[in-house]
Amino acid sequence: MPFITVFTPTYNRAYCLHKGYESLRRQTCKDFVWMIIDDGSTDNTRQLVEQWMQTDNGFEIKYFYKENGGLYTGYNMAIREAESELCVCVDSDDYLKDNAIELIKEVWNKYRDKDYAGIVALDCFEDGKIIGDPLPERESVNLIDLLIGTYSIKNGDRKNFVRTDLYKKYTPMKEFPGERDYSPHILHLKISENRDFIVLNEPVCVVEYQVDGMTNTIFKQYLRSPNSFREMRLFDMSLKKAPLQFRFKKHIHYVSSCLISRKPLLQDSPDKMLTLTAFPFGVIFTVFIYMTYFKEYICNCLNPKKDN
Repeated sequence: MPFITVFTPTYNRAYCLHKGYESLRRQTCKDFVWMIIDDGSTDNTRQLVEQWMQTDNGFEIKYFYKENGGLYTGYNMAIREAESELCVCVDSDDYLKDNAIELIKEVWNKYRDKDYAGIVALDCFEDGKIIGDPLPERESVNLIDLLIGTYSIKNGDRKNFVRTDLYKKYTPMKEFPGERDYSPHILHLKISENRDFIVLNEPVCVVEYQVDGMTNTIFKQYLRSPNSFREMRLFDMSLKKAPLQFRFKKHIHYVSSCLISRKPLLQDSPDKMLTLTAFPFGVIFTVFIYMTYFKEYICNCLNPKKDN
């Protein structure tokens, strides 16, 4: 049984998936399995992966194909199939640094008896620049505290290496038919309600933002997956130790998601008074989302992209 499962949900990313593959071949420790979750790709992803599977890589490659359902459904499948001690998701446009697996294994062996949830490490750009601030100089942190600003540091992309048994405890995540944008990070936050993560203040993963990536389509996501975002906001709003400013912002987003999804506003709210206070701001935010989307739509119609 490998020490860690590196899983990569991917959709039509054959053009960049090779970077992740090459980085895994360079790993100084090969005690892992690479699991590719093909989320309904229509490009040559399958053929590419099958070619790699026939090569002597020094590690096992597993390939799973599923109907397109979004990143979080890829998490559900990967965690269901994983048999290792730890799991980590490496996006199809990202890749691990050459010593990442060795470093994680070394840190985990040092602290594995302390019942931590896993390890949180840093991400960086290709030039080595850390994304966000370094983590607090301490043995462990709580991911909810990172989210709500307890540590007074600027948030950024980070890599979570999570105990597989805990992942399995909180999956499968609820699925929303027709919606692909539910954030799997909610798994890490739910796990953090009971356990902290070991701090590794070193970059282990190189991150690239693709034009078709989730980060660059946030307003479209709000419109195409309102039920998913409503569910996420309900979790954020339930965090009792979160400061008022944080909770008020989440109530604004919650109001907007309810309006777009046409779901009840007050029925599920954990703080109905705060939801009512946030209502006019939620309306304004919803109008802003629609205006931004239609402005982009009109621009694309007037200036269609030409194929090379």
